Amino acid sequence: MTPRRGASLYLARRSYRRRRLIDAARLLPLMGVVLFLLPLLWAPAEAPETATARQGLYVLAVWFALVVAALVLARRLPRGDDGRDDESEDAPAPGSGDGSG
Repeated sequence: MTPRRGASLYLARRSYRRRRLIDAARLLPLMGVVLFLLPLLWAPAEAPETATARQGLYVLAVWFALVVAALVLARRLPRGDDGRDDESEDAPAPGSGDGSG
């Protein structure tokens, strides 16, 4: 069976972008942990004072970048969005009666 000529096989653009933003927001803490632990892999320098200062600046820069990334993601996500599909928003919550019973 072939799809109709006007039918699209892809998700709606708005829904797709919203889901990718939610995925990015979920991965941001994991990326932060990896970036914060990265200085542990650096080889020690000849003078430990310069290595400590450089690592401190790196941690501060990563922290600032994570804050900015979280701000950008929060601004682009719509308010009250919990990641559910549009179809599931119309369905009653499990366990909630409809009063007919």
